[in-house]
Amino acid sequence: MRAWSVAAPGPVEEGGLRFVARPVPEPGDDELLVHVRTCGVCRTDLHVAEGDLPVHRPGVTPGHEVVGVVAGLGAAVRGFEVGERVGAAWLRRTDETCAYCVRGSENLCPASRYTGWDADGGYAEYTVVPAAFAYRLPGGVDDVSLAPLLCAGIIGHRALRRASLPPGGRLGLYGFGGSAHLCAQVALAEGATVHVLTRGASARKLALELGAASARDSNEMPPEPLDSAILFAPVGDLVPLALRALDRGGVLAIAGIHLSDVPALHYESELFYEKEVRSVTSNTREDGREFLALAARHGVRATTHTYPLSEADRALRDLKAGRFDGAAVLVNDLS
Repeated sequence: MRAWSVAAPGPVEEGGLRFVARPVPEPGDDELLVHVRTCGVCRTDLHVAEGDLPVHRPGVTPGHEVVGVVAGLGAAVRGFEVGERVGAAWLRRTDETCAYCVRGSENLCPASRYTGWDADGGYAEYTVVPAAFAYRLPGGVDDVSLAPLLCAGIIGHRALRRASLPPGGRLGLYGFGGSAHLCAQVALAEGATVHVLTRGASARKLALELGAASARDSNEMPPEPLDSAILFAPVGDLVPLALRALDRGGVLAIAGIHLSDVPALHYESELFYEKEVRSVTSNTREDGREFLALAARHGVRATTHTYPLSEADRALRDLKAGRFDGAAVLVNDLS
């Protein structure tokens, strides 16, 4: 098969992501072999390719928003059939026995492993996924539309819950890419007022089209104090701005896996009056199941831009340069 490999982590413009030939992987006893149909392009893939996230597996194949069909079953797998459509997401394995797993916080498991970082992901014709971490996907939604839901959607959903938005509350979204535009749809469906703060003019336009009450540059203040805010842009300089935009008792959730350094905070203007900052770490499988059900119920749809799988390097360059709004999706043009 053909697959993309992070041969030399560094700027994606310099060719460190290479198209290679590899054997089709063999599923382990508890794994599914998946023939990839589509794979979403996530900013985390860019962090892996450029080395912002430390190398866990040399030459790894990125991609963790995978939609495909089961092409093979491990000997111990039950409950799946060849030809069934499934999804693979970021969280790949946990030990299922540690204190975090036992209490329902498997996203904090110290032994957790991740698709496209610890193991090869979906920028390939085939990949494998542990059956216990594969998602059954809703019908009536095409492969391209489903792919971004499997990370951008799930992480946005967890970030929204971490932000503790009150019913009918005022939510600020900093950055408006693949994850934020899905999160906004859920928040709006649940009755929130959404204010978007992002640097891209096309992203601001999309935000207003989706129903946001306002859309401004990320360095501006929203038109009213916020009950909650979510930082999707990996820009630490925005943390003080978002905190100043919060009303008393407001919560800022930071959704990204990578963030540039946060400048010194001024206690009185940015943290006083019981404002809170919360990070978001991966997701649980229950987060994924809950979000996919909500997405189906509320008709959440990704704004997508497709690229052939054979041009994944171009998709990552375009993501880095901010050349599209919404989410990019790779479509298997090889098999």
